[in-house]
Amino acid sequence: MVNKVILIGNLGKDPEVRSTPSGQSVASFSLATSRRWKDKSGNRQEETAWHNIKVWGKQAEIAGQYLKKGKQIYLEGRIEYQTWEDRQSGEKKYRTEIVCDNFQMLGSRGDFEGAGGGGGAATAGGGPSYDEGGGGGGHFGGEADDDDIPF
Repeated sequence: MVNKVILIGNLGKDPEVRSTPSGQSVASFSLATSRRWKDKSGNRQEETAWHNIKVWGKQAEIAGQYLKKGKQIYLEGRIEYQTWEDRQSGEKKYRTEIVCDNFQMLGSRGDFEGAGGGGGAATAGGGPSYDEGGGGGGHFGGEADDDDIPF
């Protein structure tokens, strides 16, 4: 089975970074995604969905340092559902969150103040790492070789 989410959207607020009692960083923020289409009458329609995002570890620190409200990112992660009982009403509450496995900042270099290349990525586990040294706009660090191009 697969639990994979890929989103491209704009931050709804600056990330809020906290630390767990064990010292691990966690960042929380909202991400807006939009869907556009034409209805049966030919009128343009738009719908915005808001997603609750959680980022852990080193990339939480990177998110707190470089991501700001309104900035666009590409994000990969998984869906998690939380349930709890409200203490006052006893009512069962639900929350859906996207736990971010990695993200990439989109936009021009100047969009992310102090972010070096501005097109770096933050990942958990294997895969490309955040390129603090500059990199190319949108590349995972450095220029692509001809062997890396899929066509």
